[in-house]
Amino acid sequence: MKITAGYIELKGLSFFARHGVMEQERVTGGTFTVDVRVKYDLSAAVRSDDVKDTLNYAELSEIINREMQTPSNLLEHLAGRIGGSIMDAFPQVEEMIITVTKKNPPIEAQLEGAAVTLHLINDKTP
Repeated sequence: MKITAGYIELKGLSFFARHGVMEQERVTGGTFTVDVRVKYDLSAAVRSDDVKDTLNYAELSEIINREMQTPSNLLEHLAGRIGGSIMDAFPQVEEMIITVTKKNPPIEAQLEGAAVTLHLINDKTP
């Protein structure tokens, strides 16, 4: 069996946080969700069944939680910060797709949320 690609995904992480350009968004806060799909070589974990051979998704969640607690004006900045912190902690990450959604943005429209999605490539992967 040959593995052509492997991913760890965390879907629908939900946070109360204080991100936004408007002062009121920082004061009252709001609900945000984060979805992340991280690509890296999973072949050792597939063979070993040992957590030391994989990317620990609990640690991944902790990194995202920590970054969500630091306010940003823009979702773009927040998503980039999360991605950078993940790649710093896990240099074996080849690439990732991260989506940050503000569930109730301050606009006059009925919608599920406003989101930013980044596709990041780790240019430091050996």
